[in-house]
Amino acid sequence: MEKKTFTRMKIEGEDEMIDSGSDRRVENNVVRHEYRVLSDQEKATMKQIKDMGQELLEYLDLIGEGRELSTAKSRIEEAVMWAVKHVTA
Repeated sequence: MEKKTFTRMKIEGEDEMIDSGSDRRVENNVVRHEYRVLSDQEKATMKQIKDMGQELLEYLDLIGEGRELSTAKSRIEEAVMWAVKHVTA
């Protein structure tokens, strides 16, 4: 089963979920004002990075709680962010 990664966007007062692989991901973004259109390969790479990060986060949820795991989860989220930034830059 294919996982979808979504970005929550507020458009005209309503929350809308946008697939992060969609070209619509650039709508209503206050930080980055210009984007290039990603190739299909870049979209697939971005999706794989996010899916792998999510899989690891879900696994860590299964093994317990604690400061070390909380730090690990934060670092995984950061690693995914930087890897996606590399792909989309």
